[in-house]
Amino acid sequence: MPEEPEQPDLFGGFTGKKSAAKLYQPLAERVRPRTIDELFGQEHLVGATGPIRRYIEEGRIPSMIFWGPPGSGKTTLAEICAASLNYRFEQLSATDAGVKDVRRVLDTADKCRRIEGRQMLLFIDEIHRFNKAQQDTLLHAIEQGLVVMIGATTENPSFEVNRALLSRMQVYVLQPLGNDEVRQVIERAIETDPLLKDSAVSVPDIGFLLSYAAGDARKALNALESALSIVPVGQKPAVIDRALLERALQHRVPGYDKRGESHYDTVSAFIKSMRGSDPDAALFWMARMIDGGEDPKFIARRMVIFASEDVGNADPYGLTLAVAVFNAVEMIGLPEARINLAQGATYLASCPKSNASYEGIGEALADARNAGADAVPPLHLRNAPTPLMKDIGYGKGYRYPHSFPGHFVEEHYFPEQMEPKAYYRPTVEGREKFIRERLEALWKGRYGE
Repeated sequence: MPEEPEQPDLFGGFTGKKSAAKLYQPLAERVRPRTIDELFGQEHLVGATGPIRRYIEEGRIPSMIFWGPPGSGKTTLAEICAASLNYRFEQLSATDAGVKDVRRVLDTADKCRRIEGRQMLLFIDEIHRFNKAQQDTLLHAIEQGLVVMIGATTENPSFEVNRALLSRMQVYVLQPLGNDEVRQVIERAIETDPLLKDSAVSVPDIGFLLSYAAGDARKALNALESALSIVPVGQKPAVIDRALLERALQHRVPGYDKRGESHYDTVSAFIKSMRGSDPDAALFWMARMIDGGEDPKFIARRMVIFASEDVGNADPYGLTLAVAVFNAVEMIGLPEARINLAQGATYLASCPKSNASYEGIGEALADARNAGADAVPPLHLRNAPTPLMKDIGYGKGYRYPHSFPGHFVEEHYFPEQMEPKAYYRPTVEGREKFIRERLEALWKGRYGE
């Protein structure tokens, strides 16, 4: 028997239970895109030549990790993948799911495949919060094709996801939405959502809303819904201006937002203050980030990179300290970890600087890419693990440096046809001064003034 058409009630809703329940959902859920063509942003993944669009068109998707900031569409994209391929969609949150929950879902996946003949797409939100045992539970299921798994994370998966699991999944980076894309999300919501259409919503100060959202579509929609909730009943059109938004959100645009443009500006100021050997300025910008809610591990990672890029061998201990700071931050967490971060930032800012290693690997990579097929190790540098390889000259003529005075012998370590070149040019700062003097004495003529 066909369903009767739903009738609007006195308050602009619908009498049907299904639609009424939908109207109680948050706005962000009500207007969530259901197809890949309704999605805004992530053109590199879902555009005409994007890999995820291609997977859907071909009717088969691999297990994947979506790495991106909040509100960039990770959950939505996973749901679209499942719906487009008629996969059963199951979702777990790593914040409250345990090994038993994972096994229960995998049992369901097995029954779904045997009885219904359907594949299951298992979506795990915040997968970086799963411990090793929980992640290991998924390995066999992915290998056997029992489930297609999509994990979502805001953290760098190479730090937070087990290598064994990571090797079985494609990693795709989702970018924060641009202002134009968030604007499109808002406009689509106003045009399509029944409640917003009924209220004739307009947002004359949309720039304020975009600044507040900072690339997070969900945040923008939640803010719009909060503002609409304090519009006087029956007022049409419902004008959501800046004053109303500020009153609803009790918020003014901050000077630092960990997902906005100021995020990158502040991180840049922090790095440049350390590079400029100003520990006090570095502390200020670091404090700004901590106060703005920045992930302390992000700050610690930047210091690990900085220790090699800008301090280098002028003070080799800098890298050791930076790694120790990262481990301490991971172990302790805020608020106490601010002390570890402060120790690392002040030390790295205060010690001597050298970017010789950073510049050296850049030049070496450029030459390696242009070297061609002839750039192979000469025979005397090759390994000879078998008699045959030894017979054809592998390793022949190699001189073992420890058998010579000073544990050094002048040898040609570059490809056969390549002239030796100084990629690493130590400075005269800190420890690197002694490294430079030693290399100049060993490789006479290679290092200029």
